[in-house]
Amino acid sequence: MLDGWIQQKVCILVKTYPIPAKKGVEVSCTAAVTADGKWMRLFPIPFRFLESDKRFKKYQWIELRVKRSRDPRPESFTIDKDSIKILEDELPTKDHWRARKEVVLPLAVGSYCEAKAIRDEKGFPTLAIFKPQKIEKLVIEKDSENWSTEQLAILRHPDMFNKGLRTVLERIPFKFSYQFKCAYPTCSGHTFMCSDWEMGQSYRSWRQRYGANGWEGPFRKKYEDEMINRCETYFYIGTIAQHPANWIIVGLFYPPAQPASSSLELFPV
Repeated sequence: MLDGWIQQKVCILVKTYPIPAKKGVEVSCTAAVTADGKWMRLFPIPFRFLESDKRFKKYQWIELRVKRSRDPRPESFTIDKDSIKILEDELPTKDHWRARKEVVLPLAVGSYCEAKAIRDEKGFPTLAIFKPQKIEKLVIEKDSENWSTEQLAILRHPDMFNKGLRTVLERIPFKFSYQFKCAYPTCSGHTFMCSDWEMGQSYRSWRQRYGANGWEGPFRKKYEDEMINRCETYFYIGTIAQHPANWIIVGLFYPPAQPASSSLELFPV
């Protein structure tokens, strides 16, 4: 350990869609699990500005140097971006995502209501994963198409990370949220915004492929129909730094559904 830095091995679980940063240009919040099964929030990560050999994927094990962040949330760590070393390929999806489940499902709690109650009492966790009892629907709301003047100035500002990046971060002009109920006796239902990078990238790709009037169909097929009817969907959730009492969905874990008598029973939650 030197000046608080420690070497850490983690498996990447979550990447949120980038946002303009107060310091730097743009950053993505990343959630990971350590080799001994503990949550870790890695922030800020200027992902699009990383060297190509350091651009990790979800469900890859990496090594890097970290130290405690000024962020008071206990899982939060600052990273040394130059120390990132990718250790292996992504965990495979064969056998109904078995390798990924072995890493992810030991982290699961029974419900958001349960995680919130523990957080309100103890101050942690501020990251969690759970399986909603029922996903009611995906809500798509129109949002601003353009960054504010202040945000655009940040994104265009020369920065130490900006080495050859030619495109300004695209703003997603929609907000995506899920309405759901917890597997908790007194749960009356929730609506959480989802900031998963994968959803943002899907919108960008399908908007380009299908046009302004055609992207929503395939988008809903994947993120509504499949998440409700074809997948065993879990929500990764986290609190918001500026509003610590508020939670959002930061990522989705969605192995294909399988019969109740299957090997999933090996991973109780």
